[in-house]
Amino acid sequence: MDRIKVSGNKRFLMLEGGEPFFWLGDTAWLLFQKLDIDETEMYFKDRQSKGFNVIQADLIHRPSSANVFGEPALKDGSITETFVNGSPDLDNSNGYWNHVDRVLDLAEKLGLYIGLLPVWGSMVENGILNEGNVVEYGTWLGEHFKNRKNIIWILGGDTKGDQHYDVWNTLGNIIKSHNPDFLMTFHPFGRRQSSDWFHDAPWLDFNMFQSGHRRYDQKVKDGEEDDDRLYIGQDNWRYVRNDYQRMPVKPTLDGEPSYESIPQGLHDPSQPYWDANDVRRYAYWSVFAGACGHTYGHNAVMQMHKPGSGKGAYGVREYWYDALNAEGAGQMRHLKDLILSVPYFERIPDQSVIDGDEGEKYERLLATRGSSYIFVYTYTGRSIRIKMGKITGDTVCARWFDPKTGEMINAGEYENKGVVEFTPPGNRGSWPDYVLILTDSEKEYFAWN
Repeated sequence: MDRIKVSGNKRFLMLEGGEPFFWLGDTAWLLFQKLDIDETEMYFKDRQSKGFNVIQADLIHRPSSANVFGEPALKDGSITETFVNGSPDLDNSNGYWNHVDRVLDLAEKLGLYIGLLPVWGSMVENGILNEGNVVEYGTWLGEHFKNRKNIIWILGGDTKGDQHYDVWNTLGNIIKSHNPDFLMTFHPFGRRQSSDWFHDAPWLDFNMFQSGHRRYDQKVKDGEEDDDRLYIGQDNWRYVRNDYQRMPVKPTLDGEPSYESIPQGLHDPSQPYWDANDVRRYAYWSVFAGACGHTYGHNAVMQMHKPGSGKGAYGVREYWYDALNAEGAGQMRHLKDLILSVPYFERIPDQSVIDGDEGEKYERLLATRGSSYIFVYTYTGRSIRIKMGKITGDTVCARWFDPKTGEMINAGEYENKGVVEFTPPGNRGSWPDYVLILTDSEKEYFAWN
């Protein structure tokens, strides 16, 4: 299994052999706590079949974390007792850390990478992981997992990096010193990005942001500062744009957009729930803005809600195994397939191909291109006016790509000059989002259509 590394132009990820790696992640925060190995295999095989290649999971969610066998992650709920004064029980076949190793072995066997969080952010906020024990814990992690090739370290976990900055920075430096070839990033609090605090940190290889779960009109809670970033969560392309402009250049992606089947605003089940149309919008907006991939999430899967685990959190309505077949989960691979079907490393965001109004909020058009292709995403099915001549070719082939099915509809051939307006097909009873594709007529990227 190849390790993942940052591409030569620093915008994307790639495998050691040079092939593009498009991050298509799924959030499974409580994987190690909630599933046995048979359930894990069922989950992994499903995600593999749907094109996912990164599973984001949390090693220790809270001091009382235990696995499905009731075996605790920590002795007496203490990092110090477990990793400083003692050591995890690796002989117990059902033991917590033994189970973690089995899960990682299975992921590697199936070709899946694990975005591994050392702890959830609250473990630092409540002082369980602190300046007195972070070196020992980071050292144990780095040494224990040093021979694995399918781990990507994700520090943080729904937290702000300026709170307990020294703990996070030390943890990053310590693990990186033992795992220099492992990629590392930071999962921040909602509507924040890792680059707010750690962009220049030597351990941070790529940026991650959490666009969050709010609607446009769900701006600020009582007591929160009135910051623009608190109400642009839906405009997740803005976070990509912010990171894209930073130096030094580093890849970036949305590590937690609104989950499918979770209440808008997160906490109030009386609100409408985000659906497949919304998760597609987040994915295409962020990737076309320049992200190196995207993470999908489902409310039931991220918490591995199952019978016997109580009512669950965030108004969860399904069990994890039923939610595997949620509509949005099955549609994410179409984005990955589309992006990988054209020259990958030359792709850039380029709003200049759009003539006229780029649109606000749901009407926003997002454009990305290479030297011989252009993709433009419309969420609402609005017409798109294109300034031709931005790519090679005397003529260009136009197609409409349906992100719900992956199907393409030929839309004719045009001279590559002037301004041309394109109107998507009728929505045929479904949501009207489409991707306009223009390619140099001499290229055969989609010859099968």
